[in-house]
Amino acid sequence: MTDLWELENALALQGYSPICGVDEAGRGPLAGPVCAAAVILAPGTALPGLNDSKKLSERQRERLFDEIRAKALGYGIAFASVEEIEEQNILQATFLAMDRAIRQLEPLPRLALIDGNQSAPFFPVECRPVVRGDARCASIAAASILAKVSRDRYMCRMSECYPQYGFARHKGYGTAAHYAALDRYGPCAIHRDSFLKKWKQR
Repeated sequence: MTDLWELENALALQGYSPICGVDEAGRGPLAGPVCAAAVILAPGTALPGLNDSKKLSERQRERLFDEIRAKALGYGIAFASVEEIEEQNILQATFLAMDRAIRQLEPLPRLALIDGNQSAPFFPVECRPVVRGDARCASIAAASILAKVSRDRYMCRMSECYPQYGFARHKGYGTAAHYAALDRYGPCAIHRDSFLKKWKQR
């Protein structure tokens, strides 16, 4: 089993403290914003069941969401809007959300571990990309849960505004039911036009 603290412990021995983990949710959906979270955990913080948010059930994520916020030394949760995704592209909008999340931390961390293989040069702290970081690093796993739950809750609220699309079920991803709703009703205000090329070409 992967030791989620191995990387952060090694970096702490090199003088990096505090360290935050950063991850996003919602890069792939056809609708809704992208969300990012940044989390600072004290070394060895007990969070039973902590893992990559994609490997957890909704119930497990909801439980850990509250526990992470209660135990974290600091956390930030931020969004980049559909308009920003359309204006800048999804990668830059994701970096924008991550930047906003990191800047909510007080004090700023010494190092930010970013899930994935790249980070933005404008982040306010030194960064290090970590491939598959949400499955390898405790603070990134915690950030993945905060981002996923926060975005899912947002999409559930949007389902009340646009009930015909079923956002509470698929959270904006391109499921068969979502495409069927698009066929019937067309896109709404929170759809990402640049993500609808596949649907438009059908």
